[in-house]
Amino acid sequence: MLAEQLSTHPRFRDYLTPETIDLLSSLAPLHDIGKVGVPDHILNKPGALSLEELSEMRKHPVHGRDVILKAEQQVGVRDDTILTMAKDIVYTHHEWWDGTGYPEGLRGAEIPVAGRLMALVDVYDAAVTRNVYRRPMSHDKAVDFIVAGKGTHFDPAVVDAFILVAHRFTNVMHEVDQVSPLSPLVLSR
Repeated sequence: MLAEQLSTHPRFRDYLTPETIDLLSSLAPLHDIGKVGVPDHILNKPGALSLEELSEMRKHPVHGRDVILKAEQQVGVRDDTILTMAKDIVYTHHEWWDGTGYPEGLRGAEIPVAGRLMALVDVYDAAVTRNVYRRPMSHDKAVDFIVAGKGTHFDPAVVDAFILVAHRFTNVMHEVDQVSPLSPLVLSR
């Protein structure tokens, strides 16, 4: 929904084709694949993480990208569109528009579009989903939180697109809950 709305923006129209949007939506669930490299005691800790634990948690985008790179090397694949987008999602979904994110501190348009979209969706999901360290926010509070991050955490154009479709996010979350009582993104630190 978010990518479809953003595709109406002149700056994103050429990139966000229906094929690219389908690919983004099919690859999005991989965004946290790197958490397989984070110790369970950190992933499941019910309270705040220590600085050391937070440092370990922040390695998951690198772990995820490395998993994809290793698979590419093992099968001899290069310059594959699907795997490039998967790496962009996995590696950049914690980058912030203002350059204060991780793992590289990318800023603005340096962040691939796929990572910018995943960043917002990941934050929304983490905000409204019950997890081991925090109670869920209401939809309205999550929307307010995201809007407050416009221009700092998130690409302003992505937030503007989100505002136009945010009312539809509650329906999607309800549908996901009907299929599975646990969100696939429960641990989105």
